[in-house]
Amino acid sequence: MKRNLIITIVTVTILLLFTGAYRILEINTSDPYHVVKVGYIYDGDESAPYTANFIRAQHAIEKKYEGRVESVVRSNVPAASGPEMLSELVAEGCEIIFTTSYGYQEAAKECAAANPKVQICEATGDMANTDPVLSNYHNFMGRIYEGRYAAGVVAGMKLRQMIDEKVIKPEEAKVGYVAAYPYSEVISGYTAFFLGVRSKAPEAVMTVRYTNTWNNYTLEYENAKEMIKEGCVLISQHSDTIGPAVACEEAQERHPVYHVGYNQSMIDVAPTRTLVSTRINWEPYMISAVGAVIDKKNIEKAVKGDVYGNDACAGFKEGWVEMMELNSQIIADGTREVLDDTVDGFKKGRIDVFSGAYTGTDPFEPDDRIDLRVSYKENNKASAPSFHYVLDDVITVEE
Repeated sequence: MKRNLIITIVTVTILLLFTGAYRILEINTSDPYHVVKVGYIYDGDESAPYTANFIRAQHAIEKKYEGRVESVVRSNVPAASGPEMLSELVAEGCEIIFTTSYGYQEAAKECAAANPKVQICEATGDMANTDPVLSNYHNFMGRIYEGRYAAGVVAGMKLRQMIDEKVIKPEEAKVGYVAAYPYSEVISGYTAFFLGVRSKAPEAVMTVRYTNTWNNYTLEYENAKEMIKEGCVLISQHSDTIGPAVACEEAQERHPVYHVGYNQSMIDVAPTRTLVSTRINWEPYMISAVGAVIDKKNIEKAVKGDVYGNDACAGFKEGWVEMMELNSQIIADGTREVLDDTVDGFKKGRIDVFSGAYTGTDPFEPDDRIDLRVSYKENNKASAPSFHYVLDDVITVEE
């Protein structure tokens, strides 16, 4: 009897362990035949460099998870139509939805609250960690200030060359910047660019012209042309079209007017003027997020980067920010080596961008001032840029 009892106990124990292991495996292993519908809401289409980078990530997801995902896309969606498009994607069975513009975030969070089984990931947003905090609502963005600063270093080296070769006088080292809106994201970006320029050309001054739109070729082109007429010898941008690059390529000044781009290489449209471009690489986050949904895992635990609650960001080190090709025909001597060192400096935490003998003011709160002799740490608590002070050295012009 004892022998039979021992055999029975051992058998039952083995069965229980097997059943438990099976359940764990069943819970944590995705169904290889289940296809996850992935929704995308774009404010533009492939013709807009900003949107093109998200589409690039979409295609990377389709390639990595071939046969496991189905893309459901809505393009050229104005912010006002966000709620309707979100509802459509939910109705079509999307298990994860990427919204790619700040203007969608309120509707996206409301949709997440109403549909707790759908994961909604909002790029460039800042509401993931505000009440109510939802486990299925996420923010993500690359530390683009790193790329802006590095692009500024490239521009500063070109200005330095122009001064040293007496193409321009030191007081003619004028930079123009075509900016969309006086938001933190834009101000943080052009400030990082300017400080990168100043690191190599301390004489440089910068004028910023706001277009008050993200995507308007004519406005961006005309604002760049206006600053060129005012004497700017280099133009950069935080706007979505190639207008500023074309304006530089067409400029008929006594000296070349150089350009630094954003979101895509613009060497093809300005082959004798564009020095370099920088961009956010959305692929690392978006691929990880979709993989987490497929594997029924937590998105933030699957992401490689810095995570703040339901918010994630990273920079050069994790591949979330990239420099695009240098125009070897026109960059200053030694630029490639200096750029590589700058990127490496960010990867190793050696570069402190928002610091120095500078003061600035919040454009909406004149009494809110900052002194960068005390360093400001960007993206220290969230993925959305927060630096919102216009430096006293920068001139701003409203459209």
